[in-house]
Amino acid sequence: MKRYWIILLAVMLAACGGGGQKGNFSEPTERLEVVSWWVSPSEHPAFEVLLNAFKAGNPDVEVADGAIAGGGGSNVQVALAARLQAGDPPDVWQTFLGSSLRAWVDAKRLADVSGVYESSGLDQTMPQALLDAATYRVKAWGVPTGSHRGNVLWFNQRMLRDAGVKAPGPGYTTEAFEADLAQVAATGKAALCLGGKDRFTATELFENTLLGAIGTDGWARIRDDSFDWRGSQLRQALSQFAKIVSLADPNAGGLTWDQAAKKLATGQCAFLSMNDSVYGELVANRSVEGKDFGYVPYPGTTGAYLAIVDTFVVSSDATDGVNAMKFMATIADPKTSLEFNKVKGSVPIRNDVDVSSLPAYQRQASESLWKDKILLSITHGELMSTDFQQAVYDAVAAFVQSKNTNAFIDTLQNSIEVPIVGR
Repeated sequence: MKRYWIILLAVMLAACGGGGQKGNFSEPTERLEVVSWWVSPSEHPAFEVLLNAFKAGNPDVEVADGAIAGGGGSNVQVALAARLQAGDPPDVWQTFLGSSLRAWVDAKRLADVSGVYESSGLDQTMPQALLDAATYRVKAWGVPTGSHRGNVLWFNQRMLRDAGVKAPGPGYTTEAFEADLAQVAATGKAALCLGGKDRFTATELFENTLLGAIGTDGWARIRDDSFDWRGSQLRQALSQFAKIVSLADPNAGGLTWDQAAKKLATGQCAFLSMNDSVYGELVANRSVEGKDFGYVPYPGTTGAYLAIVDTFVVSSDATDGVNAMKFMATIADPKTSLEFNKVKGSVPIRNDVDVSSLPAYQRQASESLWKDKILLSITHGELMSTDFQQAVYDAVAAFVQSKNTNAFIDTLQNSIEVPIVGR
């Protein structure tokens, strides 16, 4: 995981002498290449919604679907780094808002898409926190497809009934969660699903546990680089995380995130904490909301919306820049947004999209987006730098193996090569 970021950063830094939109943004072509990591049973049909909407308005354009498997985009980044190094970038690729987006801008790799925001009304309809995360140096650089909520706890209704566990409801606490996991585990069944083959899943679980322990004020301290990474709040979160992850499916290491979601859907484990990409997978596996599965905000995180915002960007060297900008406009279209998010399990980031036709889960997730405190994700490189993101990945991986708090702190410090000093 860390190696592909090192490769990518080297490629990005090598680009810093350039700048501006150097590709073909004036002459129409008959081709467009879009690279994404959406390949799962729920993700790729959602991606096809975007591609088909573009094709409907541009029937003479040949669209190359460059989807590459790899949870959270790891394999996409390796392929992308190689292509950038070779001077052969795709026209459009997938990333996240915030720090991830800014890194591409600093490397002079992206084209300005502010015109799409102005013509589509995105600049007037997005939540301010997400608009700020899409904007850098007074310009917009990527168009979001929708927002996933990260701080969700999913559960299988039948598994809980069989274990004599009451389904979680409002005010569900970390202590109750730990007790319920232990009660399910005592029956000999897998208490917690985890797609450990995709490293981001354990980091998301840690991220949710950390948020539950430190709250939105603590999240602001992380953002401002004033959080005490040796202090009592971190140690509390790690103590909770150790208890929770110790009850994970013993086969988690061989499962991708969508395979773990399928296990929850089919009643092979009781709980799963991951962003609501899971919702699309549960539905794709014919699991029925309210009957087969339920959900609550992750314990301690009620009132917060941990936003994971998939975003497409245009290469500053795009060969098919005219079509790339048209694809951005397609993503921004309210009708396309509704159709895409209905399949993906995410929610539109425009306040002029009527979400009443979406399922109950997505309606309440949309309400949370507009009502609760929006936070950016560490796991997905939105809140902090890429270096810090990868340091947390390394620290979580070390802790999952050792359950040693000092190992987490030391790995975090060594990975980013600066002292983690208590404030």
